Amino acid sequence: MEKTNLTPEQSLLLIAKTIEETKERFKENGHIFIFWGSLTVIVFGSQLILSLLEYYKIAWYPVFLFPLGGIYMLYIWIKEKKQNKPKTIIGNILGNLGWVFGLNLMIMGFFFSNELGEALAPVFLILFALFIIACGLTIKFRPLTIGGLLMNLIALGSFFFATDYHGFSMMLGAVVGLIIPGILLNNARRKENV
Repeated sequence: MEKTNLTPEQSLLLIAKTIEETKERFKENGHIFIFWGSLTVIVFGSQLILSLLEYYKIAWYPVFLFPLGGIYMLYIWIKEKKQNKPKTIIGNILGNLGWVFGLNLMIMGFFFSNELGEALAPVFLILFALFIIACGLTIKFRPLTIGGLLMNLIALGSFFFATDYHGFSMMLGAVVGLIIPGILLNNARRKENV
């Protein structure tokens, strides 16, 4: 393979093109943000309802929807792989980062929830927020960055409230950090297709 030296202008154009291509791929996958946000609202809303109905022994069962979400993501990944669409290095990095964050959140939730105790929900939200902020800054999509920042603030604020209210924090964080930016990504794609 021949080595080509690029001028500074060509390098900047290549970087800008890569970011734009990654942004377009994210717009195609805005439904994934909506999916994870909705799943989070369903899980923590279900836990809240079960707790209010005093079904404490089974109130943690809804968290098993998260691994099912992981299986759905594996299906999406396999489906995209079969389509053989070109990928950018930025897209690959963000995709792998998403898997790493997701797997770590599941491992922490299922195996280390007792060790995290009252900090479980805030830590989850902070990690979620870091990923969302990284995605927003990388693809230069302001609503994603703002959603991640708001989710981070909600997470930090959760430390000041009793754990009984952390489910609300998770639901609110999912709405502002995942669902709303996901809807805006989908709308941006629709506007471009018109």
